[in-house]
Amino acid sequence: MERLPVEPTITDVMKASKFLRNRVRRTPAEYSFALSERAGAPVVLKLDNQQICGSFKVRGAFYKMFSLSRETLERGVVTCSSGNHAQGVAKAAAELRAKSWIYVPDVCPETKKTAIRRLGGEWVELVVANGDYDFAEGEARAFAAERGMTFISPFEDSDVIAGQGTAGVEFLADEPDIELLLVPAGGGALLNGTAIAAAALAPKAEVWGVQSEASNPWVVSWGSGKVDGEFTLAPTIADGLSGAIPQSMLSLAKQRVTGIIEVTEREIAAAIAFMHREHHQQVEGAGAVGVAALLAGKAPINGRKTGIIISGGNIDEEKLLSILEEYD
Repeated sequence: MERLPVEPTITDVMKASKFLRNRVRRTPAEYSFALSERAGAPVVLKLDNQQICGSFKVRGAFYKMFSLSRETLERGVVTCSSGNHAQGVAKAAAELRAKSWIYVPDVCPETKKTAIRRLGGEWVELVVANGDYDFAEGEARAFAAERGMTFISPFEDSDVIAGQGTAGVEFLADEPDIELLLVPAGGGALLNGTAIAAAALAPKAEVWGVQSEASNPWVVSWGSGKVDGEFTLAPTIADGLSGAIPQSMLSLAKQRVTGIIEVTEREIAAAIAFMHREHHQQVEGAGAVGVAALLAGKAPINGRKTGIIISGGNIDEEKLLSILEEYD
């Protein structure tokens, strides 16, 4: 679809914020002395790697799941996820006692698969697809359609976008004078939700998305404003940002997002190690891309106070230890 049937507004984001206030964690905004020294400007981190389930994704997943009618829940819910959205859906499914089928790509980290099973318990069927995220989503959508169940997109959904935007609301409430926001760009729900929040609460602030060169649909599509299917899709340390983007999310971002920054796999790995060393934070690849952009000198800071959303911390221990051994 070119656009969402109903595009979320700041009113929707604030409603989500009110609903989630006592259901998810209000994560800290932490001043980074180390990054501020590098940037020559104040830098503050929004640590959503400390969120319930280890990622911002629980925000949108919870808001969406709790918006569904009892009848819809009883028919069954299907979703697809690289792992973090799935944990939020699984936790909500158990709380709502709603049977859910969750598809993940074959590259989904073991730590995320284990968490999905634990959180969902008897209410969740985890299906590991034999392919990448886009393949897994196709399988999930087909399964839902065949059985008359509801498919929940992890990003192309107004309620999900509104839920993710609550991270931006919290951040700007704590740091209202932020002038530049660096946000991971995957499916686009966090990027768009944050941009909606910023446009209303900090209208002079620029919002920039960041993604890896290994999966760069935002980068190749941004200039034309039309989704370009000829993008790089390779294995990436930022598995949470991997895969294609729909035109609806690109069109929505074009209304409020200033631009997109591309970082390399090595820059992301270096950022993971930096966050561990300087902030004692466990950060996954997708969560580290904003820091990677700053450390690589790719973020247009120009002396402006900068906010970086650290979106998640669900990284396999073996991968983390390997990165720390190489970059620490």
